[in-house]
Amino acid sequence: MASSPNHHHNHTPNGDNKTHVPKKPKLSPAFITASEIASEFSHHDPNIARINNGSFGSCPAFIIEAQRQWQLKYLAQPDHFYFNELTKGIHQSRTIIKDLINADHVEEVSIVDNATTAAAIVLQQAAWGFSESKFDKGDAVVMLHYAYGSVKKSIEAYISRAGGYVIEVPLPFPLTSNDEIITEFKKALEKGKANGRRVRLAVIDHITSMPCVVIPVRELVKICREEGVDQVFVDAAHGIGCTDVDMKLIGADYYTSNLHKWFFCPPAIAVLYCRKSPKCPELHHPVVSHEYGNGLAIESAWIGTRDYSPQLVVPSVLDFVNRFEGGIEGIKKRNHETVVEMGNMLAKAWGTHLGCPPEMCASMIMIGLPACLGISKTQLINLFPRGSLVLYYFLTDESDKALKKFF
Repeated sequence: MASSPNHHHNHTPNGDNKTHVPKKPKLSPAFITASEIASEFSHHDPNIARINNGSFGSCPAFIIEAQRQWQLKYLAQPDHFYFNELTKGIHQSRTIIKDLINADHVEEVSIVDNATTAAAIVLQQAAWGFSESKFDKGDAVVMLHYAYGSVKKSIEAYISRAGGYVIEVPLPFPLTSNDEIITEFKKALEKGKANGRRVRLAVIDHITSMPCVVIPVRELVKICREEGVDQVFVDAAHGIGCTDVDMKLIGADYYTSNLHKWFFCPPAIAVLYCRKSPKCPELHHPVVSHEYGNGLAIESAWIGTRDYSPQLVVPSVLDFVNRFEGGIEGIKKRNHETVVEMGNMLAKAWGTHLGCPPEMCASMIMIGLPACLGISKTQLINLFPRGSLVLYYFLTDESDKALKKFF
């Protein structure tokens, strides 16, 4: 990413044309320079152009050193660290995350390993609803067809096994507008409520990873409220640092996002937001330890002896992103503008088109490959990882040369 924007587009990277982008602060010598950025990521293999940031993220040297200091504190005196440092440090990280996602209360913020763990926590609670006869057998859980593979497996493991009826929302592809998503989602809710059933949980992606599309979560959550869906869980594995994340505006009961993908944290750390409401049941971490029964945030802060340093470096990460012009908002905007420019360039060179309008993508984009390559859909899925910056990689000498200016 560049330290200052060199491109000019007016796309809104969250599927909402009303998004307010804060004014850029005036240029300051304090902003990180291109050479400093290169130094921060000099541990990356110089022979590889990394476009798969979405899977594992990119942790800068500054944060790696901060993590090392936390690890050394633990190793120097584990008892002192556990009793005097750990709880305080995690609470500080939760407080920063609470402000980052615009939640009302720090009690609504828990830190877990990753979005997969968060999904297990929410789906485990739903499974108990069936097993404890709070829900009727055959009551429905709705999810998008493009839900992440591990989340689909979790729904199979928890919901289907407990007797829930799982409905997948098919999405057309390529997509041309949010209206197509909304229409199919409404149809799925109607199906879920057929024959007197109730929709107990809707699992909605904020950004699907394959294909990569920003879903209109605010609108879908609103529809769920209107249609009497019990609970809404937004799986935003790519959310924080990639698109706009605002708990007050989104309005979901549960929301999870990794911080090691687009927010520069080391792996593995994710936030699980649980809306403070009498209607929201008490959630528990699937790993039961000494803190069981003290609330999810406290349970998650201690699941036995392990390395908690990724959860403790959030203040340092905030310092790092604020070295960029516009902070995290500026980074998101520049990433979006650059990826759209790359996508349009490739689509023009190949005579193909984007998989969705630019305003429906964030920091990832889809480009159709030219038919002359003869690559099948199955080969393509096996070739490219989920979460690639550009999902369809450049495969010709001509486009390879054109892309060199970006790396």
